[in-house]
Amino acid sequence: MGTPSRARRFEILPARVQDIDEVMEIERLSFKAPWTRQVFLEELQRDWAHLDVVRERGGGVVAFLNHWLVRDEVHILNIATHPDARRHAHAERLMRHVIEFAHAHRCRVITLEVRRSNYAAIHLYRRFGFRPVGVRPNYYAEDGEDAIVMLLDLDPE
Repeated sequence: MGTPSRARRFEILPARVQDIDEVMEIERLSFKAPWTRQVFLEELQRDWAHLDVVRERGGGVVAFLNHWLVRDEVHILNIATHPDARRHAHAERLMRHVIEFAHAHRCRVITLEVRRSNYAAIHLYRRFGFRPVGVRPNYYAEDGEDAIVMLLDLDPE
């Protein structure tokens, strides 16, 4: 008998208002300039915004992904995993999820910005086929760090 699959222990669901405290905790622990609670609440109200969470079955939120569907493009705004839950493939799980979402909505591309210094994230995105297409100088206001713009071309179905 094999061990239960990790995929069965976690599920990706649309965030609810009651998830925002857990999302905020992950955000606060993950980013130099975390978004406010109000920003996340507004994301829940936008038709084009999708805030998804990875929830441990029977437990709490361990990761989240915020992305927008704009015409035939998906733009990833935010992806983060709670520090205590890192190295358990949650980011990979969310990346597969957003790529499936983009295919289901017949999108041409997925785009994102990432800090130039965030080597782990850049490596993750490259593994999924994203490529750098530009730089936004001084993109991050809190420290003036550049953002690398990355793009994933999706095969037409």
